[in-house]
Amino acid sequence: MEISERKKGRVIFHIDMNCFYASVEMAYNPKLKGKPLAIAGNPEERKGIIVTSSYEARAKGVKTTMPIWQARKLCPELIVMRPNFDRYRQASKEIFKMLSDITPYVQPVSIDEGYMDVTETEYLGTPLEIAQNLQQQILAELDIPCSIGIAPNKFLAKMASDMKKPLGITILRKREISKILWPLEVGEMYGVGKKTAEKLNSIQIQTIGDLANKDVYELKQLLGINGERLKSRANGTDKRPVDPDAVYEFKSIGSSQTLPSDTTDWDELSKLMNQLADNVERRMKRKEAAGRSVQIMIRYHDRKTVTRSKKLQSYIHSKSDILLIAMELLEKHWNNNPIRLLGITVQDVEEKRNLGQQLDIFTFEKEAKKENLYSAIDILSEKYGKNTFKQLKDTDNKDSDQPRTSFQKDFLDDYKR
Repeated sequence: MEISERKKGRVIFHIDMNCFYASVEMAYNPKLKGKPLAIAGNPEERKGIIVTSSYEARAKGVKTTMPIWQARKLCPELIVMRPNFDRYRQASKEIFKMLSDITPYVQPVSIDEGYMDVTETEYLGTPLEIAQNLQQQILAELDIPCSIGIAPNKFLAKMASDMKKPLGITILRKREISKILWPLEVGEMYGVGKKTAEKLNSIQIQTIGDLANKDVYELKQLLGINGERLKSRANGTDKRPVDPDAVYEFKSIGSSQTLPSDTTDWDELSKLMNQLADNVERRMKRKEAAGRSVQIMIRYHDRKTVTRSKKLQSYIHSKSDILLIAMELLEKHWNNNPIRLLGITVQDVEEKRNLGQQLDIFTFEKEAKKENLYSAIDILSEKYGKNTFKQLKDTDNKDSDQPRTSFQKDFLDDYKR
């Protein structure tokens, strides 16, 4: 039985770690506290990209995705460090363990944020007391600040957690949305990106209140079913449960990476595509999955982004098959302008055990026998990097330090182990 069926009103937390990567580095090295700090791939490269930054750096205008040269221009004293993903993953694991000690209804959504349903934890105190104690525990034990939104559903909890940073706790009740949410610009609403905001502006929707009161038919004409969904959220309605098993659901598995500098060098592009296909294959093996559609993403020097995909007649799961289709798409659709980022995603993904006869049974059995070997290689690759079994001269791979556009989510259930 779902919590929403057991009790009429739910109490949902959204926990959002403040400047997570930078905060972890400051906890690891307290000398960095109070200083403008940025995490970026290849700090030695002028065209490296800022992944995140401390509030001290943000106060000087430093922003995520900003080139390092531009950030240093705004903040000459900026300290720039390479990302240490093992360190961030470990911190994330400890945080979600703390959440799961309070309630089993925990849903991680990324390395630094997640939802909790605390409807049935009255014995631990009021929702505000639980939030205060959790916030202080994370700060005391890990020295990492977080903000917490408290609301009757996930959407409002997410909006609330963004209202007070750092170390904020905000309660947002449904009866308060007309006063607190509706005056905000529609672009500040969770789920409304820049392009969607522009479309909404084009039909005289400037605020969340305008969206809440707009005719649903007109919204569906503009945005399809998402128009109706956004109107419901603007009115404070969101029936999605906090789902601890959501982390296991996947319909696509991908990898993308920013290049050290914008390039038209085919050898460099091919090398990155090979690495991305390797990443995708490894993640698919971990999920014991296969897919029947391959998509590439190309982001050019001017930030224009295109995606192109190819639907296949049969399921694939090997690096060679993934790379073959991805390179074919790149050759066909690249316009020869300098490229900033590339991505490969396998879509229409299913677990192999659910595919029946759609996979070659002999291939599947052969791969299954190797699963223990793959697992061992995965563990060593995660710990020591790619090409673990090659000579040392081959392990100096600068590409591995480039920032990804989205953090791999395979580890989000580590806290349960």
